[in-house]
Amino acid sequence: MEGARRAATLTHRLLAFSRQQPLSPEPVDANKLVAGMSELLRHTLSGTIRLETVLGGGLWRCNVDPNQLENVIVNLAVNARDAMPNGGRLTIETQNAHLDDRYVARNVGLVPGQYVLVAVTDTGTGMSDEVIEKAFDPFFTTKEIGKGTGLGLSQVYGFVKQSGGHVKIYSEVGLGTTVKIYLPRHTGEEDEATASAQPAGADGGLELILVVEDDESVRRVTLDAVQELGYRTLEADGATEALRLLDMHPEIALLFTDIVMPEIDGRNLADEAMRRRPGLKVVFTTGYTRNAVVHNGVLDAGVRLLTKPFTLDELSAKLREALDEG
Repeated sequence: MEGARRAATLTHRLLAFSRQQPLSPEPVDANKLVAGMSELLRHTLSGTIRLETVLGGGLWRCNVDPNQLENVIVNLAVNARDAMPNGGRLTIETQNAHLDDRYVARNVGLVPGQYVLVAVTDTGTGMSDEVIEKAFDPFFTTKEIGKGTGLGLSQVYGFVKQSGGHVKIYSEVGLGTTVKIYLPRHTGEEDEATASAQPAGADGGLELILVVEDDESVRRVTLDAVQELGYRTLEADGATEALRLLDMHPEIALLFTDIVMPEIDGRNLADEAMRRRPGLKVVFTTGYTRNAVVHNGVLDAGVRLLTKPFTLDELSAKLREALDEG
C-alpha cells in the first residue's frame, strides 16, 4: 500500500512538472488567499519559526487555480521549515510587478507585461549556485534518502509555467532563500457569478464593527473588506486591546474576531465582551472548518462562524445577518 501511495504521488508530481495537471484558473485575490492561509501555515511550521505576511496595497487579481496556488505556498513553507531546523522567520509577500523586455530577454518563453508577485522568503541554510541550477529538476534533492522525493520545487515550476507565469530562486548559503512566483495579471471581465453578486456598500449601515486579529496583514485586509461594505471600523490586535476599546466605545455594534489568538482566544474574548455588553453581536472567523472547531469544543454549534478565506459576499451576508438579529 505504501509503495502504491508513493507511486501515485510520484505520478501526480511528474504530471505537474510536465505541465499536464488539470487546472481551473479564475480571477484570484492573492492577498485574501494568503491571509486565509495564516493559521494553516502556522501549524505547518514549527513553533520556533515566525510567520510574517506583507500584503501589497492595490494588488491586481491574478489568473490562476486558487487550490493549486495554495498547494504551492504550503509546499514552499514546508521546504522553508526543513531549511530552518533551529528556527527562523518565514515571510510571504505580495505585490504588483512589471517584467520588461530586458528581463524577459534573459528568460526564454516569458512574456513581458504585468504580473502579481508572490514571494516566499526564509532565513534558513540557503542554497549554492550549483544547487539552484538543479532545483527544478524532477528528481534532484538535497534531503537524505527516504526523507523526500525531491519533486517539491519541480511541482512548483510545472504549476507556474502551466499558469503562464515565471518562477525565480534567489539564495545565499547561510543567509536564506527567496522563491519569487510571478502570475499573470487578470485583465478580462469578472466571471458572471461574481459580476451578478456585487456586495454593494449599501448592504452596510453606519454600524461600528470591532475587528480583532493578531496578524497585522490579515487584519488590514479584513478592515478593508468591512469598510468596503460601508461599515465603520475599529481594530485590535488581541483581547486586551479589544476589551479596552469596547469599554471606550459603547456604540460598537458587532465584534468580528479570530478564534486562534495568543493569551486570550476569540471565544473567551467574546464571553467577556458579552458579559460587559449583553446586546453585543459576535461573528467568529478562522481558517479551520466549522466541523473542526465544533468537534474540538472550541465553539458551540449555533454560533456565527465565517471560515477563511471568505468572499466579500459571504462577509456581507454574515455581518448583516448578525446585526439584523433581534
